[in-house]
Amino acid sequence: MVCFTRICLRKYGNFVDNLRLYVHGGSGGMGLPRLGGQGGNGGDVWVVASKNMTLKKIKDKYPQKRFIGGVGVNSSVRALKGEKGKDSEILAPVGITVTDDGGRILGSLNVEGDRVMVAKGGSGGSLYSAFQPSKGQAKHIRLDLKLIADLGLVGFPNAGKSSLLTGLSNATPQIASYAFTTLKPEIGKLMYEDYKQISIADLPGLIEGAHMNKGMGHKFLKHVERTRQLLFVVDVGGFQLASKTPFRSAFEAVQLLTKELELYKEEILSKPALLVVNKMDLPDAEENLEELKEQLQNPEEFSDLLPDDMIPKNYLSFRHVVPVSTITGFGINDLKRCIRQSLDEQAIIESKVMHREKLQSLRQHL
Repeated sequence: MVCFTRICLRKYGNFVDNLRLYVHGGSGGMGLPRLGGQGGNGGDVWVVASKNMTLKKIKDKYPQKRFIGGVGVNSSVRALKGEKGKDSEILAPVGITVTDDGGRILGSLNVEGDRVMVAKGGSGGSLYSAFQPSKGQAKHIRLDLKLIADLGLVGFPNAGKSSLLTGLSNATPQIASYAFTTLKPEIGKLMYEDYKQISIADLPGLIEGAHMNKGMGHKFLKHVERTRQLLFVVDVGGFQLASKTPFRSAFEAVQLLTKELELYKEEILSKPALLVVNKMDLPDAEENLEELKEQLQNPEEFSDLLPDDMIPKNYLSFRHVVPVSTITGFGINDLKRCIRQSLDEQAIIESKVMHREKLQSLRQHL
């Protein structure tokens, strides 16, 4: 038995998923040559994961987007060792990856309280620097938000992802009979009778070449990284983005989606995956479904249907293949059951792994 949560959609007005900031560690304090005094070090700049924080709040609160550490205190007769300058903290949401302008990862904020130093303060003046202080580090950094959800809907535009999210939860994403209706992430929450909640992210539809940042490209793919499992959604009758683009069967759509994820970041495909075959209310849907099932059981035998650049290195094995119709409601309850089963199975596996690692750690300390 499944029931809906009343509040299950986080609204994304003017959604901000990345932010560029200037950070500068504080300069060190002056040393005192005649007494050998050492100036205080400059304050550092940190990014700290904080509850109920968003990138939009940072952008609105700090329009200049500049964060500078405090200056170290000069050495003096009263205090030969100057105090350290005040650290500057940038409160940011959980689920942030911090990079420099060159794309080098400085750290990630995965849980509340995680901290990443992004600019170190300068050293205070001392004997080793002729009592002259140094300046703090200065750079531009990027805060990149990747949504955290149990399931991420993966599919081409107009595959029915938004309708499926509505059918699974009380989320109300924009739905229309044309492609690209989802331009920003929407999150719905499904509540079960035992009060277990599962979050589902409807993400902007992929197009061919997304791994090269075409269409929503990396904006979509980076959000997929922060979901526990993948929920592929394909049209049982196939898909054609536009009149000038080739028609793709359901089997081709599955493999092309797999290939796009593989080319962006292969480890994404290590996530457990389910496949939803949508639009089962269409004519010939049953025949198309049976053909798709046969192709998925022996994908290598049907690889000649795909262009060489569309063939994945490894074909995905789906935990469940669930036919549904978001129009009639067919299969929705089965899908809810499969989602819960898949996530519960993953939680048991992760718990066993964690328990084994703890035992190994204890043995090492005995």
